[in-house]
Amino acid sequence: MSQERAFLKSGRNTIIHKDKKLDLVIVNSEIHPRIKVTQNGLEPFKEELPKNRRDAKERYLEVVYVSSTDVFGEEKRLLFIQALDGREYKVDYSKIGTKLFVRIHQDSYL
Repeated sequence: MSQERAFLKSGRNTIIHKDKKLDLVIVNSEIHPRIKVTQNGLEPFKEELPKNRRDAKERYLEVVYVSSTDVFGEEKRLLFIQALDGREYKVDYSKIGTKLFVRIHQDSYL
């Protein structure tokens, strides 16, 4: 049962956004801030999480649980996200609340 996802995973800590019709909501753990990956980059996700996959699709979202077995299988301290704006972002969960929490890692990875 393989279903099409709006992202690819690469290596041990990289998520590649690949579908501009759906935004990704990155959930690393219950205590960490959630991040929304749009075609224009990254932004905080302050809304309530969709209750199920269908609810997410109606809101044009796909929720990515980093620690789920089909993604990375564990919580991450460092995450790289390649967004559709051509940039790779570095998300450092040890720096929550500072300007170093989310920053551009590579300006053009294409």
